[in-house]
Amino acid sequence: MPGENLSRDEARERARLLSVDGYEVFLDLRSAVGDAPDGSGPRTFRSVTTIRFRCSDPGAATFADLIAPAVTALTLNGTDLDPATAFDGSRIALEDLSAENVLVVDARCAYSRTGEGMHRFVDPEDGEVYLYTQYEPADARRVFANFEQPDLKAPYRFEVTAPEGWTVWSNGAGTLSDTDSTWRFAETKPISTYITAVVAGPYHYATDSYRRTFDDGTVLEIPLGAMCRKGLARHFDADDIFLVTKQGLDLFHDHFDYPYPFGKYDQAFVPEYNLGAMENPGLVTFREEYIYRGQVTEAAYERRANTLLHEMAHMWFGDLVTMEWWDDLWLKESFADFMGVFALVEATRYTDAWVTFANNRKSWAYRADQLPSTHPVTADIRDLEDAKLNFDGITYAKGASVLKQLVAYVGRDAFLAGARRYFKRHAYGNTRLGDLLAALEETSGRDLTAWSRSWLQTAGLNSLTPQVVYDAEGRITELAVLQEAAASHPELRPHRVAVGLYRRLPDGELVRFARAETDIDGPRTVVKELTGAERPDLVLVNDDDLTYCKIRFDQASLDTLRAHLGDIGDPLARALCWSALWNLTRDALMPARDFLALVLAHAGRETDIGVLQMLHAWARSALGHYAAPAWREEGGRLLAEGALRELRNAEPGSQHQLTWARFTAAVAVSDADFQLLRGLLDGTAKIDGLTVDQELRWALLGPLVAAGLADEAAVAAELARDDTASGKRHEVRTLASRPSAAVKAQVWAQVVESDALSNALVGAAIAGFAQPGQRELTAPYVTTYFEAIERVWAERSIQIGIDVVKGLFPAYQDGRPTLEAAQGWLEGHRDAAPALRRLVLEATDDLARTLRGQECDAASA
Repeated sequence: MPGENLSRDEARERARLLSVDGYEVFLDLRSAVGDAPDGSGPRTFRSVTTIRFRCSDPGAATFADLIAPAVTALTLNGTDLDPATAFDGSRIALEDLSAENVLVVDARCAYSRTGEGMHRFVDPEDGEVYLYTQYEPADARRVFANFEQPDLKAPYRFEVTAPEGWTVWSNGAGTLSDTDSTWRFAETKPISTYITAVVAGPYHYATDSYRRTFDDGTVLEIPLGAMCRKGLARHFDADDIFLVTKQGLDLFHDHFDYPYPFGKYDQAFVPEYNLGAMENPGLVTFREEYIYRGQVTEAAYERRANTLLHEMAHMWFGDLVTMEWWDDLWLKESFADFMGVFALVEATRYTDAWVTFANNRKSWAYRADQLPSTHPVTADIRDLEDAKLNFDGITYAKGASVLKQLVAYVGRDAFLAGARRYFKRHAYGNTRLGDLLAALEETSGRDLTAWSRSWLQTAGLNSLTPQVVYDAEGRITELAVLQEAAASHPELRPHRVAVGLYRRLPDGELVRFARAETDIDGPRTVVKELTGAERPDLVLVNDDDLTYCKIRFDQASLDTLRAHLGDIGDPLARALCWSALWNLTRDALMPARDFLALVLAHAGRETDIGVLQMLHAWARSALGHYAAPAWREEGGRLLAEGALRELRNAEPGSQHQLTWARFTAAVAVSDADFQLLRGLLDGTAKIDGLTVDQELRWALLGPLVAAGLADEAAVAAELARDDTASGKRHEVRTLASRPSAAVKAQVWAQVVESDALSNALVGAAIAGFAQPGQRELTAPYVTTYFEAIERVWAERSIQIGIDVVKGLFPAYQDGRPTLEAAQGWLEGHRDAAPALRRLVLEATDDLARTLRGQECDAASA
């Protein structure tokens, strides 16, 4: 990634000098189809950009951004510039600027296979070519020349010539020329470079419309569209996508008092997408995996709906009002994460979405906030590489958790009123933290300075533990909440929490019989409202999930959970307990085998399918990472037996049955387990109600191949059944999992030494390479990994660099020598790229945590 970075200081200086009046961008994409060019050069397209901008300091110099193989012509204010001297591969030098300027750049830009810039995908099913763009944080410069920073907003006019028969979409409404295959798009509102977008190809396209009549009688009509590859059209449930879309638009119009400002609303589901989705105004892009080819659970539909609403919230938080620089990325991502769940609960059928948030989303934040790279919600982003890595659990899930607490603190009405004031005051502008706080302080009447310092401007995670004293009759004489913080981040914060007391009823159900909501401040806070209450079986701090913290238990409560966790009737309380127990396991305060025992005892009674899926993921992690190596074999046998038992007990045809079937395949270890998988594949075994569709077939085949019980021919036969883009990803992953030294060497060469694979296939190969049961096969790559990563980081795109460095870190080589090797690399490479060091530091910390967990587990034997 040489020369492609941009520092915050450079961006601030350029923003001081420049204001941009508008862009005109012409793209000729006809080269996307047909034979590849001769020679070794990349396939390219023509990009012609005209930028009209002003300079506050005439005579000054600056630069425009462009990453392209070649620039064929450059003109600044009518004067030709020599591309050989003005363009260095990533920047165009601009000198002696006038007060008003016109820059014209005619370039050859490269199609991408890494999901960055103009991504080109060839569908293996029918040979059709599909294009889409993805830019955040700074890849628009791979498609057209620009000033690539969020605070230089401008309106855009796009014009695209495409292959005959294609349809092209952009942010604005488009029309096709009567004389050729050129599409011209309406000028956008002022927006940032990273949210401009183009999608082109023979996509399947469904349409609908949204209509809203406001109280003053004005009517808003929004054309709706949704698209996917033709090969996925038979699976495309556009009606459900449009239903959630309309529900979201209704809710946001109810609460934001600012009509959707970007005209149409298209949603494109595209192949080989690096992210979950991207909030391009008028043309939101999503990973096509949200179109389900087979049976999935309701949790999958909830995740998709959450993503739809998260991106929709960005139309206001992020697109209409945008952060000035990536330091304040949270101003859009935290709000979108919060508002996505808020909208799910308030407007859709997913009324238990806060359970998913507490159990799933916050676990991402808890992990990130305990890494050595943790940072405040408002981060210190020095450059674009920093920005790329800050799309993390802090910026999204912790920020959303903090906002959830802020709503409890200032009140829902004041919070939403502050958002409305913020939109109207800063529409089409850029903001910092203080701008939002000012609006919220005005509407709430509260001074948020101390709250902001504690929650937005300091890093780290607090633990809250109940301390209960009883009298001789078993009543509470004092219930206190102890607050602790890690030595590395000692901040004790104010918490608005609910403390719930639970007891078992005669029928065995654990129910809450008392609750007190209070403010926790300092190391010890007495909850006076609960004095005199009867002795509970369970004390749950942070009941109802009002704050962001790690929950701990007193010993009596922990004993209750071991025996009766599945008896908790309230799904949110149950989810909070599961999350707390997982944190205890990760913190080496609960042996991994004890956590697995809890899963085996109680997961079969879990009614929330999303929580059950998280329990399965945590159980596999507990066994593969935190269990003592000497106990892994026994633990694996117990887990496999338990999974099969729950599969056979599950209601036929239910989503729980499907979830247990996938888990049973993933943890299979015995001959009988593998015989069942083989029988389900070939039809000789049946489980009443279980439909073995194509996606489940791949899930059944994968463990057989990884165990050496199915060969390359079996994988080829499966691909012949499923010769699609999804099938190809499954094939690459499954082949990479074969238990062979030669296979591992081949996969390593394909991923590390070659750039022939697309981003999606790189990810699939990495997923297959590292298997928990193949530690001996991947052990030789520990040294090789640390020798290669600096070169990979320098030579490959940042997205592929991240995928390789994170995905191939030897996490399953979980012995002391690997930890020492990682620490040695960090010590010996202090001058390596900070973003690269951060990735290695995080993985090293995870490995150290793994070893502490194994020691805890071994000590319990």
